[in-house]
Amino acid sequence: MLYKNLAEIYEALGSTTKRLEKIDILADFLKTLKQEDKEVLYLLLGDIYPAYDERKIGISNQLAIKAISKATGISEKDVVKEWKAIGDLGKVAEKLTKKKKQATLHTSPLTTQKVLENLRKLPELEGKGTIEKKISFIVELLTSALPIEALYLVRTLIGDLRIGIQESTIRDAMAVAFFDVKDAKQKKEIADKIQSAIDRSNDIALVFDIAKKGKVKDLEKIPVQVGKPIKVMLAQKVSSIKDGFEKLGKPCAIEYKYDGFRLLIHKTSDNEVKLFTRRLENVTKQFPEVVEYVKKYVKGDSFILDAEAIGFDRKTKRYKPFQEISQRIKRKYHIEELEKELPVEVNVFDILYYNGKSLLDEPFKKRTELIKKIVENKPFKIVCSKQIITDSEKEAERFYKKALKDNQEGVMMKSLSAAYQPGSRVGHMLKIKPEEKDYDLVIVGAEYGTGKRAGWLSSFILACLDTETGKFLEVGKVGTGIKEKSSAESGGISFEELTEKLKPYIISEKGREVKIKPKIVVSVTYQEIQKSPNYSSGFALRFPRFTALRPDKPLSEITTLNEIREDYEKQRGKTKS
Repeated sequence: MLYKNLAEIYEALGSTTKRLEKIDILADFLKTLKQEDKEVLYLLLGDIYPAYDERKIGISNQLAIKAISKATGISEKDVVKEWKAIGDLGKVAEKLTKKKKQATLHTSPLTTQKVLENLRKLPELEGKGTIEKKISFIVELLTSALPIEALYLVRTLIGDLRIGIQESTIRDAMAVAFFDVKDAKQKKEIADKIQSAIDRSNDIALVFDIAKKGKVKDLEKIPVQVGKPIKVMLAQKVSSIKDGFEKLGKPCAIEYKYDGFRLLIHKTSDNEVKLFTRRLENVTKQFPEVVEYVKKYVKGDSFILDAEAIGFDRKTKRYKPFQEISQRIKRKYHIEELEKELPVEVNVFDILYYNGKSLLDEPFKKRTELIKKIVENKPFKIVCSKQIITDSEKEAERFYKKALKDNQEGVMMKSLSAAYQPGSRVGHMLKIKPEEKDYDLVIVGAEYGTGKRAGWLSSFILACLDTETGKFLEVGKVGTGIKEKSSAESGGISFEELTEKLKPYIISEKGREVKIKPKIVVSVTYQEIQKSPNYSSGFALRFPRFTALRPDKPLSEITTLNEIREDYEKQRGKTKS
């Protein structure tokens, strides 16, 4: 299909903030989308591959500026000047394309196939001359692009599409487009089936292909595949053991809630082990010891395990907090040194697939019994998650206190009869930890410091997720809890280090203020929540304090506006009493 047609859909989607209107626009588009053009769905989400694929476009603002300059014949200095005035590189490309000086070499209309073809070459390039080759592929597209096409090409390149849709919007549009939906209840049921298929496959184009036929049963046949990452099941919060039992019934399973990072462990039938984070990132190379433990101490030809990796001190055998071992997730060099300095223990607590069969629909009781049969407990290597099954509140409370004494976050309570629902925040798995006010939020802006912090970003704007619109809404600023100097010895992070992490994601600058692409997730604590007209969420965190980077957390799992609203209401209730 013509890229111009897709750009017009982008325009229509970006012109409304109403979710139902976006769904209708997408539904009409999907009805006409041909099977051979299904990969356009990746472009609609600002990507070029399915969610499970590690290859990303990865173009910086600086590289995009060079390409715009070369394609339009306008100097880089003038492109930057326009960027600072407009604050949107896509709009800059659109404006400059309208008056470009350089004659175009290619006049044939751009197609989505050509856009995907060129963009998919970018992650593959390595070695000498890589930057020049990347620029040439981008310039080839931009010199053929109409102004509206240049706008969305550049926004796609830098990961800032700005059309206000997410996976769930496309999901609901599929339900409307391909199924005879009679009422809201039926629409939700079908949307849930589509979402389940997306969560199992992590490939929205594949799901489109099947949904287009209009048969719900075909969606249910999409299998879990070993070696391909799957979204994890998420827990809801409760405040006490008593509340947990009231929600789940008795008896139920109670397990340690570990202060580590989620690890999905795949072993294929040809004895290959792959490790994925909850962000679907392949971290197999970063944890060679875990691969060894799995091969040695877990029985089975093929399986998918859900686990938590926690750090420990090799000498004292004391467990370490997440922030001290988080650097292992992203580090790709000096792996052997890190393995010795920051060893991990793998705690297995669920199983999704075993020896050719999906276990998603099996009750948790059966799944946890299988884990105990196939995992050979080797402390400080790989073990079954610490667990009791009980109907006694006293026993559960003792177990909870023991978890805290062992430096873990708290406990999980799980229904014994429940299935595994990838990607869902379910009511049959609950987390309980001490009453600490903490959130996982994303940085969306910052301000350059002055004095001894000159040249560093030093005040960071935090945002939560509005699940209704898919937007990130501001909820406060944080500057405390970050160190003045390098954190190599302390395990924290300095202003300089955080600035370097954020620089590639700066979208625009105005004076000392910068706007940042939502990418870096952080944990913060706070004193209380206040109503505030100063932030787009309508709320402000009082005295927020940075506690850790969360490279393991995807944007879809950060604190939501609804959670903040609920916590604010609970807080008000406590104040009144």
